[in-house]
Amino acid sequence: MSTKDFIEKDYYKVLGVPKDATEAEIKKAYRKLAREYHPDANKGNVKAEERFKEISEANDILGDPKKRKEYDEARALFGNGGYRPGPGAGGGSFNFDLGDLFGGGAQGAGGFGGGIGDVFGGLFNRGSSGTTRVQPRRGQDVESEVTLSFTEAIEGATVPLRMSSQSPCKACSGTGDANGTPRVCPTCVGTGQVARGSGGGFSLTDPCPDCKGRGLIAEHPCDICKGSGRAKSSRTMQVRIPAGVSDGQRIRLRGKGAPGERGGPAGDLYVVVHVDAHPVFGRKEDNLTVSVPVTFAEAALGGEVRVPTLGGPPVTLKLPPGTPNGRTMRARGKGAFRKDGTRGDLLITVEVSVPKDLSGKARDALEAYREATAGEDPRAELFQAAKGA
Repeated sequence: MSTKDFIEKDYYKVLGVPKDATEAEIKKAYRKLAREYHPDANKGNVKAEERFKEISEANDILGDPKKRKEYDEARALFGNGGYRPGPGAGGGSFNFDLGDLFGGGAQGAGGFGGGIGDVFGGLFNRGSSGTTRVQPRRGQDVESEVTLSFTEAIEGATVPLRMSSQSPCKACSGTGDANGTPRVCPTCVGTGQVARGSGGGFSLTDPCPDCKGRGLIAEHPCDICKGSGRAKSSRTMQVRIPAGVSDGQRIRLRGKGAPGERGGPAGDLYVVVHVDAHPVFGRKEDNLTVSVPVTFAEAALGGEVRVPTLGGPPVTLKLPPGTPNGRTMRARGKGAFRKDGTRGDLLITVEVSVPKDLSGKARDALEAYREATAGEDPRAELFQAAKGA
């Protein structure tokens, strides 16, 4: 989290809660917005995806009491993006050095009560004494793909997944130094960040260009990782794909990505699911679909038709007399699994089957039927509508 994000973004406004909102109110607001803007519910909607990221970022700060306290203190001090001098400071420019506030200037922490360095120590990587420390580093997120059969996607499956990612180099124990004794970066003094002028009276932070944000520099770079402390590794793990996933869905597995550095947490694993087609069944959201051929007699006179289901016993479909071609009927609870464990429905579309070859008896019966209905014209209404248009 950069200083700029901490100070300039109004996370309360993002979640739509007041500044004195309770933890329960923040959690409730986050869950409501997360459901509305989740990528799975807004496929292809870039704006919804960006909105979801903002909501998640706001919840990460306001949902953590310690981070929320630092955030509130920072905004109160810097006034939503810039230091606000008190009355009598004058209307001209005011040069403000963060070093003065956190022990680097003449006033030091004592000029502000002595404890403010501790309040912002986690934000600026500096304690009240002004000493720096090398921070833990979160592991990288990893993305992989898996292909499931149609049945596996509906019922869920555990699949082996081979992943390649950056992990701490075993040759140098993740230090980047062949001797295992890297030195603290003199540019960022071990913080991994450097200040840049914002034009608003104080500095924002960027990753240090010399140590690439690590806070350490290897005097004797490791031959394997070239001083980065990270090396490519491969591993195979068993991943559980939940029931009801759809083609193209992206699943997030927390903490299953690349390992972190210096005690930092592991990254996340994102699995993109591909689903093979089924020769009989299709899918429409949480419902399965199937087309069932019926004879002309079954459609005209009515009857009972057995219909297959996915992974279960057949169901019996009762056709009412005069069922038209293309009519869709529903078998409840025979569809795909939903997130709450319930199942969608099986949507059954009737297709009247026209025989290619007729026996003599069947032909005679149809000729008799044609004579009996010779006065009926099923296209009469079609022509009347065409004339009236």
